Amino acid sequence: MLYNKLHQRAGLNQFVLIKKMDAMCESVGVPAVKSVTAVSGDDACQWFVMRDLTRPNAKLPAYKLLDGLNIRTFTPMVWKLMLNHGKRERRQMPFIHDLLFVYASRSELDSVVETTPMLQYRYLRGGYKMPMTVRAADMQRFIHAVGLSSSPQYYRPDEVTPAMRNRRIRIIGGNLDGYEGSLITTRGSKVKRLLVEIPMLLAATVEVETEFIQLL
Repeated sequence: MLYNKLHQRAGLNQFVLIKKMDAMCESVGVPAVKSVTAVSGDDACQWFVMRDLTRPNAKLPAYKLLDGLNIRTFTPMVWKLMLNHGKRERRQMPFIHDLLFVYASRSELDSVVETTPMLQYRYLRGGYKMPMTVRAADMQRFIHAVGLSSSPQYYRPDEVTPAMRNRRIRIIGGNLDGYEGSLITTRGSKVKRLLVEIPMLLAATVEVETEFIQLL
């Protein structure tokens, strides 16, 4: 299949992509309207939005469990200081521990959830037991952008302020050609960043070259 674990160089943020398995998942159901959607079928592979209820320092967090089952996941990783037997050490940990994106069919994932109490679906508000999913195109857009960045900076949805959305840009050329979003700059820094999002769930800024920026 197309995807293996992608790891960034040591000392940089890392995200996890886990290889997916059977031929059933080669056709992806892509809902047409919103990024976050409801499930459209038990046998179509989709990006499910899951909760990992294990402790932050658990030896077997959900993404590692699913890795062992050859189920593809995505979770952004960041460096954090952790206490280990009274000593502080830097470890790569999920940016949001209880947020995990899993690419699988509903029937396949159900069998894992039923036997793993610490792994749960996230459900749409107002819907009866309707698991949240993200459109395949939106997930790939986000994964592609942060995968190309040497230092992606992640944000929770409530950390993205209106001021961060003031300047809309389009990227013309380069590895992010065709991307649109908000331009993020920091006073005193020459680095320019593009804000990319999985609406209501996760955001990140990634470096962009000035020569590729077109103001909208």
